[in-house]
Amino acid sequence: MAKVNWNASVTFVIMNDSYNIIKSLHIIFMVSWFAGLFYIVRLFIYHVEAKGKQSDEKRILQRQYKIMQRRLWYIITWPAMILTVFFGVWMLILKPELLDFGYMQVKLVFAGLLLIYHFICDKVFSNLQLGKGNYTSNKLRIWNEVATLFLVAIVFIIELKDSLNWVYGVVGFFGVAILLMLGIKTYKKYRSK
Repeated sequence: MAKVNWNASVTFVIMNDSYNIIKSLHIIFMVSWFAGLFYIVRLFIYHVEAKGKQSDEKRILQRQYKIMQRRLWYIITWPAMILTVFFGVWMLILKPELLDFGYMQVKLVFAGLLLIYHFICDKVFSNLQLGKGNYTSNKLRIWNEVATLFLVAIVFIIELKDSLNWVYGVVGFFGVAILLMLGIKTYKKYRSK
């Protein structure tokens, strides 16, 4: 009869459960981070469009948008970004062998680009809070879709781990970008009528 090493079995279960809990937290905060990124740029658009309103309405709207932006950015988006990165790094510490896979390396490149996107949004946020910047609503609408492209790319890459499939995911990323640009142009033409 084989002797069962209970300590090793319990350690494996605890380690596996810990990893899954950390992975779940990473996903939860990633969803919150993306929600913040999607909504903050919409608020930027509304803030910029308020410049075209009458004086009193413009002042009231822009003051309200500044409050909404500050709360969203500092209470939801920044903490969610920090926690997403924290739990992502923790996952890699628990399973460093993940770094050997090509799909993970590509995912980390996109995650790095997403961080750059976040910091550019932070700059736009700061400028709008100070009443600076000559942003147009059309440019911000296009900028808003960049986060969608990152979301699509990252999810496809991480879910389609097979090297050929994540290549299709990245190609799909650019396909979605083209469709979004066409959609924005169509919306712009429709809106101007």
